[in-house]
Amino acid sequence: MKRFYKLSCLLLLASSTVWAQKATSPKPFNHLPVKNIKTAGKPKLVVGVVVDQMRWDYLYRYGSRYSAGGFKRLLNEGFSCENTLINYTPTITACGHTCIYTGSVPAIHGIIGNSWFSPELGRSVYCAEDTTVTTVGSSSSAGKMSPRNMLVTTIGDELRLSNNFQSKVIGIAIKDRGAILPAGHSANAAYWYDGSSGNWITSTYYMNQLPGWVQEFNNEKLPQQYLAKPWNTLYPISSYVLSTADEKSYEGKYKNASNTSFPHDLSAIANGSVAATPYGNTMTLEFAKKAIEANEMGKGAVTDFLAISLSSTDYVGHQFGPNSVEIEDTYLRLDQDLSTFFTYLDAKVGKGNYLFFITADHGVAHVPGFMEENKLPGGTWNDKAAMDALNEQVNAKFAVKGAIRAVDNYQFWLDHDGIANTGKNKKEISEFIISQLLKSPAIANAFPLKKLNDVVLPVVMKNMFTNGLNAKRSGDIQVILTPGYIDGGKTGTTHGLWYPYDAHIPLVWMGWGIHAGKSNRTVGMTDITPTLAALLHIQMPSGNVGQVIEEITR
Repeated sequence: MKRFYKLSCLLLLASSTVWAQKATSPKPFNHLPVKNIKTAGKPKLVVGVVVDQMRWDYLYRYGSRYSAGGFKRLLNEGFSCENTLINYTPTITACGHTCIYTGSVPAIHGIIGNSWFSPELGRSVYCAEDTTVTTVGSSSSAGKMSPRNMLVTTIGDELRLSNNFQSKVIGIAIKDRGAILPAGHSANAAYWYDGSSGNWITSTYYMNQLPGWVQEFNNEKLPQQYLAKPWNTLYPISSYVLSTADEKSYEGKYKNASNTSFPHDLSAIANGSVAATPYGNTMTLEFAKKAIEANEMGKGAVTDFLAISLSSTDYVGHQFGPNSVEIEDTYLRLDQDLSTFFTYLDAKVGKGNYLFFITADHGVAHVPGFMEENKLPGGTWNDKAAMDALNEQVNAKFAVKGAIRAVDNYQFWLDHDGIANTGKNKKEISEFIISQLLKSPAIANAFPLKKLNDVVLPVVMKNMFTNGLNAKRSGDIQVILTPGYIDGGKTGTTHGLWYPYDAHIPLVWMGWGIHAGKSNRTVGMTDITPTLAALLHIQMPSGNVGQVIEEITR
């Protein structure tokens, strides 16, 4: 009886321990309940659209003016993740496009900016540059690009791996990085716009000759057609009450323009400048339709994937700012373009046969001039001017010339060898630089990146900087600008910081496997790709750190 009693106690203790572990353990990584997975078949086509520089609030700010078939259809038929945040810094185009399609962060995928300084090469490196390939489609150097600087796989790569490379994966954007990085390493193709020639091009990384359908599209000379007529507002300008006055000194001007007001005469600007008008988005979606048709995407036995980036919203936003009549008109026109595109997909692929999602690579700050005009905090800072001034100060104090080699992505790179050759203390020089930076009202904080763990920061900020710190590619000193400040001049605006205006982005899913609804639960940009992987029943990309968004599925 004693033995039986002891054995019973041991069994009870063991079962209690197991129960306690189950009750207190976190969910397994990337857990998705079986009940939330659509198990019957797969979509014929996945279409991802990144709207460059789209702030989350644009979904609703112009909501009363959107058509039934565009953004309203997305919100009525789709599932909106209302509180989607970028979970790294810097909030910049190349990083965002890479994160969306890899589920990874700069610390892992290696794309730490549109460009960054390489101490080994002694120069700036562009995110998609590749000197081993050549341009296909024009005589310019705009095609010397590939995804080789990206260190991980994308969801498109994993889709092709899952079925022995039967799936067709294509990336399309005006910006090369907006097409190349999302498409991945094994993509069938990536196409981007060469403003110097007015052609859509690619590189020998993908093919040696442009397909006939691309040549035919180029022969239509759409940029010239778009630029031949003035850009006027879609509706009477008096109805644009959600924007500031049309003529503002803090807005940028088009080439040869005497003002910033509508109508904008586009006849004087070159082919490449079609990107800085809403017609760039129209052209991109027209090109995407041709790609679907020519490649018979969504017609095979396996799922195909089309990654589209709409770049013109970014160009217009940088030039005029988020409160301009120009940006409002750009989104009203984009709404109509999306409506037309959805109608096309319904007819060609079949409503319910395609999975669609729309998001952004980053948001944008308000124009400092607009902020000042409305008594709101903000200002400007110039990174290159700051570097020059700091080098002068360091030389005056330590007799070390050119102590800072470069600045980019709110980071400074020190000349380690140069400082060592002088015999001066690098730590003292670094501390001096930081002390000088902190004297500026534009700088909220500055610290050595190698000492990030020792810096006292709010958890959200620290996680974002940690996720953005790449051990081999990042700089030496990190700068955090004061809220409302930008790295720029007197006109226009930019992005790149951790603040919500740069980091809060839209994410709306629609179509195959998605039920209508919305959630205010915080999700990360990194969660998009693992969600796609779960829906498609394929492996996550090699650098994924995200979690599945469970509530979007039927």
